[in-house]
Amino acid sequence: SGSVKDGSVVACAFPPSGNFFVTGSSCGDLTVWDDNLRCLSNEKAHDLGVTCCDISSHPISESEDGFTHFQMASCGQDSQIKLWLILFADSSGVELQYRCVLSGHCAPVLACAFSPDGQMLVSGSVDKNVIIYQTSTGNTLHTLSQHTRYVTTCAFAPCSPLLATGSMDNTVMIWQFDPEQPCAGNAVDSDAEGAVEYWSEEEVSAWLCAQDLADMVELFKKNNIDGKMLLNLTKDSLAHELKIESLGLRSKVLQKIEELRMTRTSASAAVPDEFLCPITRELMKDPVIAADGYSYEREAMEKWISSQRRSSPMTNLPLHSLMLTPNRMLKMAIERWLQSQQK
Repeated sequence: SGSVKDGSVVACAFPPSGNFFVTGSSCGDLTVWDDNLRCLSNEKAHDLGVTCCDISSHPISESEDGFTHFQMASCGQDSQIKLWLILFADSSGVELQYRCVLSGHCAPVLACAFSPDGQMLVSGSVDKNVIIYQTSTGNTLHTLSQHTRYVTTCAFAPCSPLLATGSMDNTVMIWQFDPEQPCAGNAVDSDAEGAVEYWSEEEVSAWLCAQDLADMVELFKKNNIDGKMLLNLTKDSLAHELKIESLGLRSKVLQKIEELRMTRTSASAAVPDEFLCPITRELMKDPVIAADGYSYEREAMEKWISSQRRSSPMTNLPLHSLMLTPNRMLKMAIERWLQSQQK
């Protein structure tokens, strides 16, 4: 075994060869080790701490100088995803080269994974989004917004065009890619309790495909139907504005929209994320503000501190004070919300 100089080890990954591995720390360092735990390279990667990392199982190339190039991704509390090249040669060790930042998330990124061929990278974040990137260009291919809580894990299937994502909303979603269809990146089951009114036209298209209404995709795109417009469609608008002549097809579309409205109504009763303690993920009864500016359930935060932890549960940075201040405004908001749920 070995140890890092500062912070906690929060991530690690092997390349397919297994002759070295990478760790990420809560202090933001990426360290490359050989199989004898000799430090080969160290790089400051994320100011607020590394959260996860992954190495592509498919090497980019092997050059004449003997270097094998591996892609690596690291994610952090700074909401960034960074792409790196690991240049490995038995004779001269390892070099870690920074490539670029992948943008798109607006909150800490908790998970990432390369596709088997290394051409795509998927990430999940506290912002509840899943983003799929093209690694060669850094461009965003898909943004999937059906989860209603933090996205904590993601993985590509090794031998089929499938992606799995898991979330604090207690759901696992399976996504299927089909580049020959206009709805590439559709959810196999997209009955998730997402914020439908914020769906893009592409997400509406994905929903149509999942409801066996793929023939409607082009018509809905032509009329620029997004989530808000979808929820407002009526029998008359389907007949006269979209000009769907088949009564049976109009009835099917309306039935699916009504099911979506009911799902949306049910989703609205979900506990707002800001009412959940970041440590326990349960509704707070006695919220307090810690020195990091975040609110926690008092009992959970007191246990966190009593276990000799002097860092923020959210940022991993040191707490300059252990004082906990009652968050009365948040407590009142939670009580009002609880009362509204009883009506």
